[in-house]
Amino acid sequence: MSGNLQRTTTTATLVFGAVIFGMVLSGGLDMVPRARSEGASDQLVGAAPVSAVGLPSLADLVERVAPAVVSIDASTFESAAERRRSQPFEFFRRPRNRDEEDDREFRRDSGGSGFLVSADGFVVTNNHVIRGAERLRVRVGGREYDAEVRGADGATDLALLKIEGGDEFAYLDLGDSDAMRPGDWVMAIGSPAGLDNTVTVGVISAKQRRIGISAETSSFENFIQTDAAINFGNSGGPLINLAGLVIGINTAINWGSENIGFAVPVNTLKTVLPQLRDVGRVRRGYLGMGVDDLTPEAAEAFGLDSTDGALVTSITEDTPAEKGGIKVGDIVVKIDGHEVVSIRSLIDYVSALGPDVEVEMEVVRRGETLEKRVMLAERPGDGEGEGDEREEEEESGIEWLGIRYQDLLPGPKSMHRIPDDVNGVWITDISPRSPLYDAGIRAENVVSVIVEVNGEEISSVEDLEQIVGGARSGSRLRLYVRRFGNGQELPPLFAFPAKP
Repeated sequence: MSGNLQRTTTTATLVFGAVIFGMVLSGGLDMVPRARSEGASDQLVGAAPVSAVGLPSLADLVERVAPAVVSIDASTFESAAERRRSQPFEFFRRPRNRDEEDDREFRRDSGGSGFLVSADGFVVTNNHVIRGAERLRVRVGGREYDAEVRGADGATDLALLKIEGGDEFAYLDLGDSDAMRPGDWVMAIGSPAGLDNTVTVGVISAKQRRIGISAETSSFENFIQTDAAINFGNSGGPLINLAGLVIGINTAINWGSENIGFAVPVNTLKTVLPQLRDVGRVRRGYLGMGVDDLTPEAAEAFGLDSTDGALVTSITEDTPAEKGGIKVGDIVVKIDGHEVVSIRSLIDYVSALGPDVEVEMEVVRRGETLEKRVMLAERPGDGEGEGDEREEEEESGIEWLGIRYQDLLPGPKSMHRIPDDVNGVWITDISPRSPLYDAGIRAENVVSVIVEVNGEEISSVEDLEQIVGGARSGSRLRLYVRRFGNGQELPPLFAFPAKP
C-alpha cells in the first residue's frame, strides 16, 4: 500500500513539474495570451503599427503619376525587296507574281513608353523608340491618339511627340537629377512587353555612367544607373523620385546582368527640351577635338597637382579647335573662366552655348599656361532627320481603306469550306497602312469577308462601295467581318474606320 502511495506521489510530482516547465517555456516563447481590456483592438500592447515598420506604400504615388505615363506604338513600313534582304528565308508563302510582290509593303511594329510634360499634349520618349517610324500611336488612360514627332535628338536619345485631345492631359513635373544620390529610392513606370503601367522600384545605383551605346551618343552619355527593373518596352518611360518628380528617362538595359538599367538624367532633357519644342532639333556648339579625363598617372606625367581638366587626345581637321590653335596633348583647365573639372563639364558647357559663339580657353601645354580664343561651329549630324519623308499618295474613293476586294463567289466558298449562307465581299489583300489592319484583319492565310457595313448586309462589291461612298466625311463606319482559315470559322471582328 505504501508502495502504491509512493508511486502515486512520484507521478503527481512529475506531472506538476511538467506543467510548471511548460508554462515557463511558453511564456518565454510569447505563447501565453495577454490580457486585453474590454473593447481593445487585437493589436498587441506596445507593438509598432504595421504601417510604421519597413518601407511605406508607394500606391498613392503610383496613383498620382500613372495617368501621365503613356505607351507608344511605332509602325515602320518596308518594301518587299527590303523585307527579302532582312528575311532571306521565306517559306510557306503564297506564290505571287514578282511585279506584284515588289509593289507590296510590309509592316513592322514596335513599342515603348513615354510621359506627358504639358497639359496640351507634349510627350517625351527615347529617340530610338520612334526612329524611322512612319506611324505613331500613343495610348493614354485607355484612349489612343495619333502622334507627330516635334523634335528628335540622337545624341541624347531623346524625342518630343505631340498629341491632340479635347481635354487637358495630366502631366509630370521635372525634378533635379543632379540632386539625386546613389541609394535614393526611385520608381520606373512604363510598358515592358506591352504591359501598360508596370511599376518597378529600386534605388539609384550610380551616376555619370558612360556605357558606349553608340557612336552617336558617346559624347553625351551621362546615365543614371538603377536597379529598378527596366525591360524592353520601358524605353522612354519616366524614372520617378519619391516626390513624384521625373529625375530620368529610362533608356537602356545591360544584357549580361540583372537589375542594371540606365536612364538619361532629366537635367539633360531640360537643356534640350526648348529646342526640341521650338525648332525640332538641337543645335550644339562644337570644338572638333577628342578629349579624355585625366587619371592620376596622367596628371603626374604632365606635372599637374590635380586630375581636374580635359586632356586633348585628337584634333579633327578644319574644325574650330584646329583653327584656334589647340593641339593634341593640351590640357583644357578653364573655359570662359569656368573651371573644367572633367570632360563632362567641358562638353556640357560648349554644347549648351550653340554655334557661332567665341569662347576663351585656358590650356596647359608643356607646363605653360596659354590662352586660346575659339569660334564654335555647329556640331555635325545633330538634329538631322532619320530618313526622308515619303510623299503622301493621293487616294480617292474606297482606296482610303487600303484593301483589295472582290465578290465572294461559289468557287472560293467551296475551296475554303465557307458555309453557303455566308455572303459578302472577300478582302483579297490589305495594306499594312490600312485602318482595318489595326483592327486585326489580315488577308494572308485567312479569308476575311465583309458581311455588314453600318448594320446593313453586304452581298456584293457594289453594295460595299455604295454604302461606304455615301457615308459622310469624318463619320465612323461599322464593318462586321467574318473570318475563315484551315476549314474552320475564326472569331469575327468589328472594325470602326473613320472616313477621311
